[in-house]
Amino acid sequence: MTDVNLGMPQLPAPDYPPEVRERLEADAKEVISRYPGSRSALLPLLHLVQSEEGYVSRTGIAFCAEMLGLTTAEVTAVATFYSMYRRKPSGDYQVGVCTNTLCAVLGGDEIFAQLREHLGVGNGETTEDGKITLEHIECNAACDYAPVVMVNWEFFDNQTPESAKRLVDDLRAGRQVAPTRGAPLCDFKKTARILAGFPDDRPGAVEASGSAGPASLAGLRLAKGETEPGRVTARPGVPAQPPNGQDAPGGQPPASHRSSHDAPLPSSASDPSHPAGPVSEEKAGGTGDTTDGTTEDKGE
Repeated sequence: MTDVNLGMPQLPAPDYPPEVRERLEADAKEVISRYPGSRSALLPLLHLVQSEEGYVSRTGIAFCAEMLGLTTAEVTAVATFYSMYRRKPSGDYQVGVCTNTLCAVLGGDEIFAQLREHLGVGNGETTEDGKITLEHIECNAACDYAPVVMVNWEFFDNQTPESAKRLVDDLRAGRQVAPTRGAPLCDFKKTARILAGFPDDRPGAVEASGSAGPASLAGLRLAKGETEPGRVTARPGVPAQPPNGQDAPGGQPPASHRSSHDAPLPSSASDPSHPAGPVSEEKAGGTGDTTDGTTEDKGE
């Protein structure tokens, strides 16, 4: 059975130190002024208090409630609903491995398993040095670059177990790490402040944020009637990006597809040795279509 604590209720959360509270109040009033109703400012205020402590503490919840005229229960309900708000101290870098369907089958599950072993932590846990918090996350709308790892919500595309382990090792060692797409990486507290709506003043950060990658926009270009030059997609045994500009094995040209995971793969629909097709009521009953387009009688 689960132990039930029938002791004294939890004491009220302590307040921020005076100088911290003064600074947060000024920032909070600026955020609230952007909205016609103060309650709408709750999400950015939660990011603001998270930028102070690295997570949403009881003190942060009490502060948001006071600034917006809400109860702590109302603020807690929102803070516990959204996974971007941390409820316990966490690392400088939130490393999230997408384990949703596409990323999972393309290697996300294996990446997550190997990172757990490599870092010695489980899901939602933080390394002893306080650098990395590891978690598995749901779809990040980057399926065309699967498997994807995110660090403080910046994309690291087309990962492998080996590249993911190098990534976390570099982060722990303090080496500079550049996302595949998006703004330069910063620690979690700075990321939270940006999410609260305050400018990213780092030189070149805004210009580097960019937009969707080429693979994400391919369908849009086709819908507009735009065409691209023909290109070779990855073939079995030919790496999409040969290392250091080397020629592909056998003198074959390297694949030039935007994403190595978009290459055609054998499947039941395209592999003649494993034909498959829709199952209809007719096929399940007396007659049905055969693979050569004729019909056959399945009656007794």
